Amino acid sequence: MISLILCHPTPGSFNHAIADRAKSTLEAMGHEVAYHDLYAERFAPVLPAIEVARDGFVPDFVARHCNEIAEASGIVVVHPNWWGMPPAVLTGWVDRVMRPGLAYEFLEGDSGEGVPQGLLKAASAVVFNTANTSPEREAQVFGDPLERIWKDCVFGLCGVNDFHRRTFSVVVTSTPEVRAAWLDEAEATIRRVFARN
Repeated sequence: MISLILCHPTPGSFNHAIADRAKSTLEAMGHEVAYHDLYAERFAPVLPAIEVARDGFVPDFVARHCNEIAEASGIVVVHPNWWGMPPAVLTGWVDRVMRPGLAYEFLEGDSGEGVPQGLLKAASAVVFNTANTSPEREAQVFGDPLERIWKDCVFGLCGVNDFHRRTFSVVVTSTPEVRAAWLDEAEATIRRVFARN
């Protein structure tokens, strides 16, 4: 099963088009897809104190996400670049779903100051971003923080080391032809990364 997470507030956005293409491609390849549009589902991003502990209470809707991400053989995330970060809803999803004991754990004798061991089963993760900043400016001026967030701080820490990311930009000035080519590229990435052996 592949976990597909979309986070964009506007129905019909290019992010939705990317997620739709990823979903249809994965299904055509024979994968089961656990698809979540976080805005459409009104995913509550605030992590309450009761959920913080490893054995803390987790409501059913969060538990469903936790179970799916724990069992996923692959993960796809689609979101815009906002201030060099994912949207707050997606950040809250990470806070609530990538839980200790499920996505990572500290080794015995480590009180939490060390480097945790990743627990996710997913072999690969793909992140598709959209942006209105050119890739050159993003890298030179800002240091491409989304690469560090997803590759190192989330997936690397949780044990998913086969990581792929593509930013499609500049979206605001892109033509329908360019967007069509980007969707084809997203499909090709999905087919390459999640090919069945």
